[in-house]
Amino acid sequence: MASFRFLKAGVFDREDGNCEQYQSDIRGLNAYERHKKFVKDYADFYGKEKKVRPTMPVKTDQDTLREGYRFILSEEDDVDSSWEKRLVKRYYDKLFKEYCIADMSQYRKGKIGLRWRTEKEVISGKGQFVCGNRECDENSDLGSYEVNFSYLEAGESKQALVKLVACKRCGEKLVYRRMKDKEQAKAKEKDNLKRKRERSGRDSSSDDEYGGGDARKKDYESSSSARRKHDGNEDFEEFLEECFHDEFPVPTFEALHFSPAPPLEEEGGRYHKIQLF
Repeated sequence: MASFRFLKAGVFDREDGNCEQYQSDIRGLNAYERHKKFVKDYADFYGKEKKVRPTMPVKTDQDTLREGYRFILSEEDDVDSSWEKRLVKRYYDKLFKEYCIADMSQYRKGKIGLRWRTEKEVISGKGQFVCGNRECDENSDLGSYEVNFSYLEAGESKQALVKLVACKRCGEKLVYRRMKDKEQAKAKEKDNLKRKRERSGRDSSSDDEYGGGDARKKDYESSSSARRKHDGNEDFEEFLEECFHDEFPVPTFEALHFSPAPPLEEEGGRYHKIQLF
């Protein structure tokens, strides 16, 4: 019994030592180097254990995959595996449901296609350390976007929030259609406001024109009356020059002023805020 306890303690000590050494090794690596190590260790730990099952005569492998594959699987921990094996397996399994690949060939129409990554893409880091657009290989200035992934699985429509890594140029493609719709709505609103102001200006000019005509007509009639009165007085001026000391003032009219129409205030609340990923 004592020897068994001693043997068990020795196994645990070695396990703890290996675990600490493994943790120390991966702490000194950056994200991409750590990814490479995890994928390599996964292949070393589980690659040789895979067994190819004989093909059933009724169903092909493709039929089996279609029926049995699930995009998001429940995590099953292998209790018999070491800490290192469980770590790399959890990392490897998580990669398949963490990032996706996008088809942006029809981004101008607002159509973005999404799919999960293949095993080859997971190992190479495509969609994680390289832009997730399937036609882009940019690996700098990357941003992570959370997108709603709608897909059909086992005859059932499902949705899941997944991450899409994209460079700056491809990130703009994601919101291209919404930004264009927003710009068009803003331009249309601005054009409507401009037409309202032009109509208001024309109405104000018409009022000025008619009002000014009345003023000029009154001014002309008053001036004519004054001239007639003045012309009639000119016949007697030499006779009345010494009789009256006050001169008749020439009637004058102040110009009529029309206050301009108040400027139109921009109506608020017409622009709808658009939410992104």
